[in-house]
Amino acid sequence: MSHRIIFFCICIWVGLFCLNNAHAQESGGEPVKLESGLYYTIVKGDTLWDLSEHFYDSPWVWPNLWEQNKEVPIPNPHWIYPGQQVRVFSREELQRMAAPVKEPEPEVAPPPEPSFYFYAPIDRVGFVREPVSPSGAIFKVKDDKGLISQMDLVYVQPEDCNFKVGDRFTVFRTLESLKDPDTRKSAGIQHYIVGLVEISDVQPKFSVGRILESYREIKRDDLLMPYEPRSPNVLLTKGKEGFEGKILAAEERQTVLGDHETAFINKGRNDGVEVGQLYSVYYQETERVGGEEVPLTPVNYGKILVLLTEENTATAVVTYSERSIEPGATVHTLSP
Repeated sequence: MSHRIIFFCICIWVGLFCLNNAHAQESGGEPVKLESGLYYTIVKGDTLWDLSEHFYDSPWVWPNLWEQNKEVPIPNPHWIYPGQQVRVFSREELQRMAAPVKEPEPEVAPPPEPSFYFYAPIDRVGFVREPVSPSGAIFKVKDDKGLISQMDLVYVQPEDCNFKVGDRFTVFRTLESLKDPDTRKSAGIQHYIVGLVEISDVQPKFSVGRILESYREIKRDDLLMPYEPRSPNVLLTKGKEGFEGKILAAEERQTVLGDHETAFINKGRNDGVEVGQLYSVYYQETERVGGEEVPLTPVNYGKILVLLTEENTATAVVTYSERSIEPGATVHTLSP
């Protein structure tokens, strides 16, 4: 009796196995659409190589197929079992997901914008140097006006210069020379800029010009030199290390200087001075310590910006002052 029971149980087990295998064969081979996507149920004999050939017409994309299923349910691509479900992606999705992800390009900060100091009246700034050879001189104003101003017609006597209609000239006059406070020698002649003239008519012995700009009072006998436009945007640059200089004079020859007023210093291109450099105006006291005079820490009380340079002098504007600045004041490299 026991042998019959055992034989009966074996028959039941074999029958269930065959039924399950037939069910797997029937459900496998065809992808099933679920809410979470399109899935294929693996049957006996399947390999990722074959599935890639079947779904993508190329067995060589099996690593991409496995890559998208390796967490669940296929941790090992060489061991797949009947009943496991593989998610099947479209060819475009598979290629897109298999494509290497490009790291975002690091953002490169744009270079900082240059720093400028805007100085609108740059064309009226004078300078100190050896005398400029004039191109001509004003000898008369139309209607004999006493005060020459903008848009007036003036008569000019050329000096070794062939004027042409449309030529522009800076009108200037020279003042007395300035002495270097250190050497007590002449630092050069001050060239005082008063206006701008444009030639409107040329005659054999003279030319006629119209005053385009009147920066200051223009007089008969004022001189002309070729006009060279200057940019009002002064590019700021680092001052020369270890620089020391002195203020020769205020451009308007006043005894004290304040903000936005111009002056000349006794150093120029030969000393490393360049347009756009900033320097401090300072004073330095001494005190007797231990029986000897000891210089104390310099006290900065103003700043100047270089606008023009000559070989041995420069023109600067006061950009900041805590107190009045006088000719002879000392300037040095701007403290950090």
